[in-house]
Amino acid sequence: MQEVYEFLKKANTYYLATVDGDQPRVRPFGTIDLFDGKLYIQTGKSKDVAKQIAANPKVELCAFDPAGGEWLRIQATAEEDPRREARKHMLDAYPSLRDRYSEDDDNTQVLCLKNATATIAGFTSEPRIIKF
Repeated sequence: MQEVYEFLKKANTYYLATVDGDQPRVRPFGTIDLFDGKLYIQTGKSKDVAKQIAANPKVELCAFDPAGGEWLRIQATAEEDPRREARKHMLDAYPSLRDRYSEDDDNTQVLCLKNATATIAGFTSEPRIIKF
């Protein structure tokens, strides 16, 4: 999981895919956090992405490292962690979000990636599979 976290931090931006009815939706994300031995993402409960995850928690993340020529795909189930400590840890890691979010508001949502399968692949290397 540490390798997956470091890949996403290095990439800076990853793309999160959700399902909206029968339509896939993809958008750029940048928040990734290791907390309590688990990998987390963050969004606002008022956003469509949060509503899509609530309706279908299966998500995929994708990122590319041009320097290393590798990409990462993660299939997972996103599960909300309601703990204040999890929200605070995420916002402490991304203080620039504090102008829009607070660990004490009713909007900030952190989601733990569960039952995840990450694949790191490249044109010249064999894929590496990491389950967490």
